[in-house]
Amino acid sequence: MDKGTLSNCVLLLDLPRSALGGIDLLSFTTAPRFHGIKNLPPGLHFVFAATDASMAVRHGAWFYVSPSIGAPQVFIKKWDRSKEELVAETAQPEVMRWRANLGGIWNEGLTPYRQTVPQSSGAEDGDVFEESLDWSQLTSRITQSLLSRITGLDPDHWSLNSASSSVQDLEYIPGLDMSKSVIQAEKELRFLPIDLKRTWREGATGEELSAAAQDRSWALGELIEKHCSGYNERAREWEVVGELQFTFLMVLTLNNNSCLEQWKRILGLLFTSRQAVKERTHLFLEALKILRLQIGHSADMEAGMFDINEDGGGFLKPLLRKFRRSLDESNGQWKTNVLGELDELQDYLKEEFGWEFDENFVKRGMLELEDGERVEMDVNGVDEDEGTGEYAPTVVELTESQLSELEGGNIGSESGNHLAEEDEEDADLEDMDTRY
Repeated sequence: MDKGTLSNCVLLLDLPRSALGGIDLLSFTTAPRFHGIKNLPPGLHFVFAATDASMAVRHGAWFYVSPSIGAPQVFIKKWDRSKEELVAETAQPEVMRWRANLGGIWNEGLTPYRQTVPQSSGAEDGDVFEESLDWSQLTSRITQSLLSRITGLDPDHWSLNSASSSVQDLEYIPGLDMSKSVIQAEKELRFLPIDLKRTWREGATGEELSAAAQDRSWALGELIEKHCSGYNERAREWEVVGELQFTFLMVLTLNNNSCLEQWKRILGLLFTSRQAVKERTHLFLEALKILRLQIGHSADMEAGMFDINEDGGGFLKPLLRKFRRSLDESNGQWKTNVLGELDELQDYLKEEFGWEFDENFVKRGMLELEDGERVEMDVNGVDEDEGTGEYAPTVVELTESQLSELEGGNIGSESGNHLAEEDEEDADLEDMDTRY
C-alpha cells in the first residue's frame, strides 16, 4: 500500500468481543476485525472503551493530533485484559511493528473518522448525513496543560475512567476508606478548588461575609488569579471554561459522577458572581454559549446522570432564574450583550424542554389538611428564596409591654451589642449560603 495514502490514526487493540468503543461524540459496538480509526483531523480527541455497552466502568484517554504535514501520526492504545482498562502501548518493538504493518489493516481494520448527524430527525438507513462541528466547539478551551493538571502529565495519554474522582468528592462518601480506594494517586482528578460554602477572604468582616454569600465574585477572581495558568488574564479565565467543557464531556462519554459535581460547581460559581459579570463579560458570554451547546447534547447521557426534563429543571433552572434577576438590577452595554446570550439559552430551553422562566410562575402541590384530607393547591408567585408570597416580610405592631421587653433586651455594653450583631450576621450568612 502506498504510504502516501495513509493518514493520522489511532489503534484500539485487544478489545473484548462486542466491546463498547468510542471516539469523541461517536460510540459503537466493535466488530472482530476492528482495529481503530483513521483519517483523524488535527486537534484533541478522546477515545474510550468498556467490556460492553451496559453500565460497566468505561476507560478513556485524550490525545492530541498536531497539524503536521509530515509523516502520519499513529497513536496506539490497547485493552489490558488483566486490569480491564485502556492503556497506552509504550513498548517500542510493538509500536514499530504496528507502524510497519499499518498497510495490512488500513482498508478493512480501520474505520474512517466521522462525527455525523442525520439531516432530519426521521432519517433512515441510506439517507444523507452531514458532518457535525460540535466536537471542536465543545473542546475549544480545553488545552494540553489543562489535561495534564487534571489527569497527570503525559504527552500522549491523558487517561481517566468512570470511577476517577477528585478528593473533594471522595471525602464526602460515608464509610469510604481512602487507603483501600480503587482510585490511585495518578488517577485522582485535580480540579480547580471550588468550595461554594466558603466564598470570602480570610479574616473577612461580618459585612463582607454577608456580601460574599450573595455575590461570589471575589471567590471567582481568587480562583482565576491563584489557581488558573496562562500568559494573561484572558487565558486564565478560559481555563475555567475549559474545565467546564472537560467535565461535561467526561459525564457524556464516561458517566463520571465526580465530573458532574465539578460541572455543577463551576456553573454555581459563575452564575452567582454578580459583579464579575460586568468585569469579566467575555467569560460569561463564552460560558453561556458553551452551556447552550452542552444542553443540546444532554439527551445523549445515560439515564440518571443529568435529566434536563426533570420537574423544575434540577439545579440549573433556579440558578439561571436568579442569574437573570441579578442582571435585571444592572445597567450598561455589557448587560445587553449578556442578556442576548441568556435570552437565546432560555428560548432554547423553553422550546426544546418546556422550561418556563416567567417570574409569575405557579407552584402546584398536595396539601394535607388537619383531618387527613389531601387537596391539590396552586400558589401563585410564592418564592421562599425571594421572600414573596407567604415568605414575604410583614409589619407587626407591638404592644407597650412588648416594646418595653424589647428595649430592655437591648440594654447592655457596646461589646455585647457588637457580638449580638455578629451572631445575627452569622445566622443570616448560614441561611444565605444554603439558599445560594
